Amino acid sequence: MGKLKKKKDKKGKKQNVSVIIQKFLKSYERQCGQTFSTVSSTLVQNLHKCIENEEILTKFILAPPETTAGDLPPVILKPLLTTIRDERYMYGKELCVWHIALNNQDVANLAIVLELRGRTSYPFSKIELLDCGIDTWSIERLGKAVSSSALTCIVLDYNEFLDEGLRGLCCGLKENCQLLTLSLCYCNLGPPSGSLLGELVAKSAIRDLFLDGNNLQCEGACDLIKFIADYAENMARKKFGTSLDFEEDPSKRLLEGTDQSDLKPVILSQGLGHDAAIDGEDVVNSNITASKKKKKGKRKKEPPQIAPLLSKLHLADNGIDGRGNQSRIGPMMFTEMVCQDTHHLDVSSPSVTLMAS
Repeated sequence: MGKLKKKKDKKGKKQNVSVIIQKFLKSYERQCGQTFSTVSSTLVQNLHKCIENEEILTKFILAPPETTAGDLPPVILKPLLTTIRDERYMYGKELCVWHIALNNQDVANLAIVLELRGRTSYPFSKIELLDCGIDTWSIERLGKAVSSSALTCIVLDYNEFLDEGLRGLCCGLKENCQLLTLSLCYCNLGPPSGSLLGELVAKSAIRDLFLDGNNLQCEGACDLIKFIADYAENMARKKFGTSLDFEEDPSKRLLEGTDQSDLKPVILSQGLGHDAAIDGEDVVNSNITASKKKKKGKRKKEPPQIAPLLSKLHLADNGIDGRGNQSRIGPMMFTEMVCQDTHHLDVSSPSVTLMAS
C-alpha cells in the first residue's frame, strides 16, 4: 500500500491505476454474486494482468468458461455494465461479448451505456457481439443508439436476425458519419438485404463491409453493388452537371480524386468563357489567403464523408453461383456488373478487397 501511495501525484487528484482496477474487479465480482451469475474468467484474468502491469483496461472480453464444472450459473452481461456505470469507468474502448445470450433488456442496458448522454459518457469505439442470439427488436434498439455514440466499428457475426432485423439496424445507421466498419457475417441475410445494404453504404460513412456466410445470392449481391454504383454516378452528375459532355465518365473523374487544378482546363474546354477563368483564379487566390489564415489555429479533424466509398467488401460463401433463383445467368450478370459498375466506386487499390463466392 505504501508503494501505491507514492505513485499518487502531489495534489492527490490522480488515483493509482492498480487501485482503480482492483476496485473495478471487486465491484464486478460483487455484482455477479448479487445476480447469481458466474464471473467471466477471461475478464478476470485480463483485470489481474492490468493490476500487475499497472495498466488501464481498455478492451473488455466477456466469454463463457471453456469447461463448465457442474451446474454453474451462466455468465451474463448485466454485472459488467452495472460495474462500468457504478465505477464510472470511462477508459473502455472495446467491448467484446462472445457466445453469451443477450435478451432485450441486456441490449437496452448496453444501448444506454453506449449513448453519450448524461453527466458520464463511456466512449466505446468498437463493440463485438458474436453469437449472442440478438433478435429483431434488439438489433433495432442497438441501431438507434449508434447515432449518439462514439462507435466506429460494429461486429454482429453469427446473430441470425434475418432481413427484417437488418432493416431495423439500417434505420438507425442511416446517414451516420462516424461508423467505418460493419461486419454481418453469418446473419442469415437473404437477397432482399442487398438493396438495404446498398442504400446504407451509399448514405453513410461505412468503408469496410463484411458479409461472408450469408445467402445474398446473385440477386442480392447485384442489388448491393448496383445501388452503390448508381448513387455514386448520380452524385457525379450533380457535381459536374448533366449538360456537360465529358470525354470520359464524369463519376470516374470525380471519385478518382481529380485535383482541383485539373478541373480548370475541363471547365474552360466546355466554353464557359474568359470570365469563368477569371472567377476561377479569384476563387483559387481567395482559398490560398484563407488557408494562410487557418494555419494560425489548430485544424480540426474532419468527419468521414458520407458517400459510397468502400475500401473492403467481403461476399464469400453467399451463394453467388448458378444454383440460386437466377440459375446460370446470375453469376454472369454479377461478374458483368462488377466489371462495369465498380469504376463508379472509390475503390482505389491496393486497399480494396472484393471477395465473392
